Amino acid sequence: MSTPFNAETHGPLHGVKVLDIATVFAGPMAATMLGDFGADVIKIEHPTKADSVRWHGASKDGVGLWWKIIGRNKRTITLYLGAPEGQEIFKKLVAEADILIENFRPGTLERWGLSPETLHEINPGLVIARVTGFGQFGPYSKRPGFGTLAEAMSGFAAITGEPDGPPTLPPFGLADGIAGLTAAYAIMVALHSKNQTGSGQVIDLAIIEPILTVLGPQIIAYDQLGELQPRLGNRSSNNAPRNTYKTRDENWVAISTSAQSVAERVMHLVGRPELIEEPWFASGSERATHSDVLDEAVSSWISQRDRDAVMQAFEEADAAIAPIYDVRDIYADPQFEALGSIVSIPDEELGEVKMQNVLFRLSETPGEIRHAGSAQGLNTLEVLESLGYSEEETKQFRSDGII
Repeated sequence: MSTPFNAETHGPLHGVKVLDIATVFAGPMAATMLGDFGADVIKIEHPTKADSVRWHGASKDGVGLWWKIIGRNKRTITLYLGAPEGQEIFKKLVAEADILIENFRPGTLERWGLSPETLHEINPGLVIARVTGFGQFGPYSKRPGFGTLAEAMSGFAAITGEPDGPPTLPPFGLADGIAGLTAAYAIMVALHSKNQTGSGQVIDLAIIEPILTVLGPQIIAYDQLGELQPRLGNRSSNNAPRNTYKTRDENWVAISTSAQSVAERVMHLVGRPELIEEPWFASGSERATHSDVLDEAVSSWISQRDRDAVMQAFEEADAAIAPIYDVRDIYADPQFEALGSIVSIPDEELGEVKMQNVLFRLSETPGEIRHAGSAQGLNTLEVLESLGYSEEETKQFRSDGII
């Protein structure tokens, strides 16, 4: 049995109702962020074709682990939006909702008679977030769009990888994650506007755009200088030394010298203070043109010491360094432990699971993970009952494949 949602005790967004009909990552992640701070999120899935994130990546005993994270703090129902009966149920949900998040190809909701115009007739204050690969218009808008394509088209892959290697894609949903966070931000902006004007609006978010924005000055640099950012591996064109370095005990560390003072401290630490006197050492971009010299100085010093000794020496010198972790190291790290970055959550299917905590800490109204991702359709009867449907009606809906 599921526990009825109690919005009065769960965070600063209590009372905000969200319908999540999106699939996989970007849109659902935005809904997760809202749910983490108390919004009542209803995840709506097709009765026989659930969100594929339930089976994406690692699983245990047939239970998808990624879903446990992205489905957390959501009530789950099944509903076939392609049928008139399903559309009527959905319209009743819309009438009570504050936010709708969807990522169907442009024109799909319109084809079902659920266009933004129709939904705003039912609920003028509804905020509709449409998260798609390429946006709602333009020559590519009808194409299937995934984060990988955004990572390719934004310029990310072109500048990632070794100089003599191929363009490199990330091994995780980077563009989707950035778009999900951006969508949550856009929703809160639109919700604030609604609180001022009483009117909802449509958010058109193309996954190709947020990652384009966070990639920095590549657009203006090309506009003003005609420059193309090259692939540099782990190096930077903005400062040096900046790289990953192997320690004597077969571990790795990363250092950054974005500040001039830090770069000077590193040179003193590794026994090469004479490099500071070089004319090119005075700026990060000039240092970057001499990365070979600086990397040799740093790597030769680090390679003769174990990681703990390297870390201690850098910290004592007030120089910026971090160990390169895998997940085992993250579990054991005292800073992550102090922040509470990983939490244990009771789960009806797996007993208890550990996952990343809410994204940030609010001093007065903190977020909370109340439960991990639930089984498909767990709350269907509860939600339909709240809409006034009888037990006989829900039985008929299930028989007809509507729920």
